[in-house]
Amino acid sequence: MGILNCTTTGMATYVPSEAVPWDKNRAQHLFRRMGFGLPPNQIETALAMSPGNLVDQIIDAAIALPLATPPEWKDWPASRYEEPEDYIQQTISWTIQWTADMLKNGFREKMALFWHNHFVTELENYRCPSWQYQYHKVLQENALGNFKTFVQEIGKTPAMLVYLNGVQNTRREPNENYARELYELFTLGQDNGYTQQDIEETARALTGWNNIEEFCLPIQFFPLTHDNRSKTIFGKTGNWGYEEVHDILFEERRDEIATFICGKIYRHFVSPKTDENIIAEMATTFKANDFEIAPVLRQLFKSEHFFDDKIAGVQIKNPLEFFLNLVTEWGLQEPSEEVFFSILYTSSLLGQRLFNPVDVAGWQEDRSWVDSNTISLRWQTATEIVVFIYENNPSLLVELARYLSNDSNDPYHITEVLAEHLLAKGFADEAEYERATKVLKGEVPENYFEDGSWNLDWETAPAQVALLVNYLVRQPEFQLM
Repeated sequence: MGILNCTTTGMATYVPSEAVPWDKNRAQHLFRRMGFGLPPNQIETALAMSPGNLVDQIIDAAIALPLATPPEWKDWPASRYEEPEDYIQQTISWTIQWTADMLKNGFREKMALFWHNHFVTELENYRCPSWQYQYHKVLQENALGNFKTFVQEIGKTPAMLVYLNGVQNTRREPNENYARELYELFTLGQDNGYTQQDIEETARALTGWNNIEEFCLPIQFFPLTHDNRSKTIFGKTGNWGYEEVHDILFEERRDEIATFICGKIYRHFVSPKTDENIIAEMATTFKANDFEIAPVLRQLFKSEHFFDDKIAGVQIKNPLEFFLNLVTEWGLQEPSEEVFFSILYTSSLLGQRLFNPVDVAGWQEDRSWVDSNTISLRWQTATEIVVFIYENNPSLLVELARYLSNDSNDPYHITEVLAEHLLAKGFADEAEYERATKVLKGEVPENYFEDGSWNLDWETAPAQVALLVNYLVRQPEFQLM
């Protein structure tokens, strides 16, 4: 399913034209990449704005969003829990809450999810609800903020200190685990501008974050376990500590950090096949704004390059995107907690366990999401959702078809608009539309379509539209965005 990046457009601001119009397809492309889809009833509102103003509105709204309401147990120590099962219940409830917030808060949570797969921790490793909440809070607080601040804050979260052994890092027994990942995974990229000596000296500088009074309470700095001797990092010598490590890193390796992080943003939000010229322009913006994240995102999402036809439909949806796009773009209203639990459970089966990426390198995304087993499960689950809707709210998909087609009674047109709504770029050729139209027609005699007497008010229409939607979600194109 991978597609080569053969675009020729650059980072100039996209200005709609007759050749490259601002239309429903581009609006959906924007909302699929900057969130989890565009609800049908918001399409006209989106199109009434200029794309640049819309991008600014999305980003400004994400920055202004309040953080998730803290749970009652946000700072509970382990002694507050009576049974081990209580830990599990709290962590599950917060994971469900975050999934619901993704649907409600769109871009801020899309960014938090992106950083969750960058600054990886695993809940199974630290197993503490309050630490889970504090880690997630840092993701939300910094998702569109300053990257240097983000790196400094994430490294002090108990989730990270436990996961990458910061709590074992003392002057007598330095532990290099976090120092290595700070460079290799979080800021520079593998073997890019650092040496083994830099890692060893950085580990010494990061010692001392070991003071924990009780499991699940904050982990504090403990001066007696900090190595206060001289260290040399990136050629700079001094009695460096936690803050100085980050100052030196962002002073001495500005270019490497900017290129590595902008490349990762590009691959996640644009295309798995990178365009080095585009990434270089993003990196220049990143450095010029002292590593503020939002200016890079504004530049990218407003660009001609982002809205290039060749960029749409080149990414494989991750499991959460697959299900949340489906909920959003079908117009499902206020899903229950049970729905979100089902999404989380199935996403886990498909390889994406929220708060538990596969390892410190995170989910590898793109083609890793789909194989012979996971594609079958995607089809099966999507079919189950179609059946559930048909049995419990049979008018929902009919109303979607009615809205998109302007209440047409032309089966081809209804098929066409549903296909173009649900698939990133519709079908590639006319024959595909014809085959899908036959699915919609089902067993209704042809003469009812020929004389125009069939319409979406027919008693059989809910079943017909459900069969068409089920056909569409089983197409390879439905896996793409």
